[in-house]
Amino acid sequence: MTKLSLITGELLANLSVQASVSPRRRKNFNLHPSPDDPVQRLCNAFEPGTYVQPHRHTQADRWELFVALRGAAAVLLFDEEGKVLDRLELDAEGQVRGVEVPPNTWHTIVSLKSGTVLFEVKPGPYVKTSDKEFAFWAPPEGDPRCAQVEKLYQRAQKGNLPIL
Repeated sequence: MTKLSLITGELLANLSVQASVSPRRRKNFNLHPSPDDPVQRLCNAFEPGTYVQPHRHTQADRWELFVALRGAAAVLLFDEEGKVLDRLELDAEGQVRGVEVPPNTWHTIVSLKSGTVLFEVKPGPYVKTSDKEFAFWAPPEGDPRCAQVEKLYQRAQKGNLPIL
């Protein structure tokens, strides 16, 4: 019999604890067996304060699906220059629980509540060097400005201009 992959409350709670003590304030649990898998599936715990540099997936078949399993997050969509086009709030207990981001769409995610875990699905295989293009108008992860930008993304609304 094939091994089942279960997403339990205990798994989600443990991921959140691991994310809260991680320097990046994130922790993922992959359900797919390897980066070569044609469908990437994972639970991604991330805490307020984690910074996800805005990016896009430029390949025509590279959409990304996010579903809130616990907590709440905002998905920000941007134009080519970094202006906020939309803010979509996902809440595991709310009206909007998931969103699929189409290919070639600038976006980022920001955690709105401690204990937030999203389920992500996207086409594979995962190849780090070609998976995403990072926005030139946002600081790279590790830059001293990331904490300030993440705080601005917490409140960002449609129409806000680029941060840098």
